[in-house]
Amino acid sequence: MHFVDILSLAFRTIRTNRLRTGLTVSIIAFGIMALIGIITAIQAMNQKFSESFSSMGANAFSIRYKERNIRFGGGRPQAGNLQLTRKGARKEKVSNLDKIITREQAELFIERFDFPAIKSISVFGNRNNLVSKAGLKTSPNVTMFGGDIHYLDLNNYTLLSGRNLGRDEVRSGHNVCILGYDVADKLFSAGAATAVNSEVRINSIPYRVIGVLESKGSTFGFSRDNVIVTSYTNIERVFPTNASYAIAVKASDLLQINAAMGEAESAFRAIRKNTATEESNFVLDRSDSVVETAMNSLRFLTISATVIGLITLIGAAIGLMNIMLVSVSERTREVGLIKAIGGKSRMVSRQFLVEAILISLMGAGFGILLGVGVGNLFSLVLNTGFVIPWNWVLYGIVICTAVGLLAGIFPALKAGRLNPIEALRYE
Repeated sequence: MHFVDILSLAFRTIRTNRLRTGLTVSIIAFGIMALIGIITAIQAMNQKFSESFSSMGANAFSIRYKERNIRFGGGRPQAGNLQLTRKGARKEKVSNLDKIITREQAELFIERFDFPAIKSISVFGNRNNLVSKAGLKTSPNVTMFGGDIHYLDLNNYTLLSGRNLGRDEVRSGHNVCILGYDVADKLFSAGAATAVNSEVRINSIPYRVIGVLESKGSTFGFSRDNVIVTSYTNIERVFPTNASYAIAVKASDLLQINAAMGEAESAFRAIRKNTATEESNFVLDRSDSVVETAMNSLRFLTISATVIGLITLIGAAIGLMNIMLVSVSERTREVGLIKAIGGKSRMVSRQFLVEAILISLMGAGFGILLGVGVGNLFSLVLNTGFVIPWNWVLYGIVICTAVGLLAGIFPALKAGRLNPIEALRYE
């Protein structure tokens, strides 16, 4: 019997037992759908992370204040309001935690830090701003940031029209602003780009528009287009805030990033008046560490998805093996007849094995299609391109082939070992 004949007979047998086959295919499909679906969603999130954080670059880092950590069961602070954070480490001055970075400290760092790098000061304004012009107005949730002449560069913003903040405007805190694309598009019917040199009101305060940003889309619920950028001095003057200032540094060369971070920490420790025995009361965050943390989370999800899928497929394999054993029992006389007319045990075993693999691959096909479809719902939500995890599609096919092979081996061997005389007598 040729392989084509074996394949044809396998399909015919599968069609004969549609209910049983359908249930097994469904179980296998569910396992693969769970695996491929989650992997597809993860790749969509991965793509979104890469797009969102590509601007930050591996050669950039930021300096922010150190928030107070919640400790459970820890002992009492030591004399002098100092406590050890770990054995042999510098002591941490509790009173220094949550001490914001002031404008003076940030500006002093920019002045003193002479490492070859781009440096920027920024401060968060607030996220509840209403922008209006000539009767038109935005929703009251526009986020406002204060920066300097390097803010756009270090945050990967590109101007659609107009210009960047100037040094004099940063120094004086004049009421000038750069509108995010969505804000400008909402207020200017002729197009976002036409907003330049117009006057808008931010919470009833007049501002002159000097630039409009190109669209950046959303990053996990935060719209990078529903923003306003002005100078950090303007934020301090017009919208007084107790927010901590942030400092961003972009080294000229990736190879210099560690040296730049070392010098930055040393310089800022002196500015923050940290003694030699104290821990730094600020944090240096390398830009790509954010991405790395996110990727580690995604890797964990990938492992979890794989485990879920494999557990489901193990159950499917057991079910498939049981079905094939039942099939062997039901077709005992058929096997006896085949052997009686000269069929070899090898041919009989191969027949049952092919049937098991076919059922498994049918489940793989449906599961992959459903998994890619379900997973790409996340692509729609995250506004990324259509994602097909080709590697995992191949893995899914290989895994399902292995499932069919393993589930079919024992029933196939059992069928091949049947005695033809006893098989013909089987009722």
